[in-house]
Amino acid sequence: MESLNRFKDIELTKRILAKTHKLKNRPQGSLNIMEVCGTHTMSIYKSGIDKLLPSYINLLSGPGCPVCVTDISYIDAALKLSENKEVIIATFGDMIRVPGSSGSLSSARANGAHIKIVYSPLDCIELARSHPEKEIVFLGIGFETTAPSIGLTIESAFHHSITNLSILLNLKTMPYAMENLIFDKSISIDAFICPGHVAAIIGTRPFDALAKKYHIPMVITGFECLDIVGAIYMLIEMINNHAYRCENLYKRIVKSEGNKTALALLDKVFEVTDSSWRGLGIIPKTGLSLKSDFKDFNALLKFGLTLPDVKVPPQCLCSDILRGVKKPPDCLLYKTRCTPSSPIGACMVSSEGTCMNFYKYNN
Repeated sequence: MESLNRFKDIELTKRILAKTHKLKNRPQGSLNIMEVCGTHTMSIYKSGIDKLLPSYINLLSGPGCPVCVTDISYIDAALKLSENKEVIIATFGDMIRVPGSSGSLSSARANGAHIKIVYSPLDCIELARSHPEKEIVFLGIGFETTAPSIGLTIESAFHHSITNLSILLNLKTMPYAMENLIFDKSISIDAFICPGHVAAIIGTRPFDALAKKYHIPMVITGFECLDIVGAIYMLIEMINNHAYRCENLYKRIVKSEGNKTALALLDKVFEVTDSSWRGLGIIPKTGLSLKSDFKDFNALLKFGLTLPDVKVPPQCLCSDILRGVKKPPDCLLYKTRCTPSSPIGACMVSSEGTCMNFYKYNN
């Protein structure tokens, strides 16, 4: 506990901030540093880190919130499925408020749909056993962090011959999404704060390869103020010294090789596929689909569903906000028609969403 408390050291955080202000600014002006983890976004806004940094450092919030990057078409498919009286939809809590093109799962539940909030995909095993007369469909969203628990659920259901459980899968992976952001001409990213939770699963090597390939410094870090401020200080030093690699400041959790047990499970259950990201479009090799041995757990196949082509509501800037091109106040809907109690875009729904955190901590 004592070692963990070191990362809550306010005085040390202040000293590093002071050293950050003394670092030289590069001649061409501001530095764009992007974090691609929703928990980092929440920590930055909650702690006011963005207001304590030198003025030339511009923090950008990337597509690190799993709820926020879930495409509207996926929500619409879930809503269609909720109309089936033989189906119980199991989902994480944030998902029920994400707007589709004709409502949300919350409104569907109010109208009688069977929708149950669970805290783990594994809860669906007992749910399926308790309701053998129903089909249980879990809304399987998330990044590499969530994927192992979903994979374990599928493996367990397969092993115990549970046939009334399936997954509406929308898992995404981070490294190629970051590569896509590097190629984005609408924004120039000078450095990345890498997602600590994702790195705990996949390790440091994929990020180090990206950093070296594209000459962009990266740091993997935790979620305390000291973690984040230390990462920013290191990134500025790396930029000034033209050091292009990924440094691991989260060694208490993240290993270079990642979590081998979790990676082996992912390799057993899933295969890499393309994925549609809200705001980023279809990105090759950023999704996970079920391998053929587990195809009976694919809800799309089981219920003959297709993902419709749906457009983002007019004036909603979720796509630009998820790419770091715009800030929440740039959106005309922000705090007017789009609020936490009445969200129009997914970024205003999740506790990790950029708009939600800007709303909570900048009012």
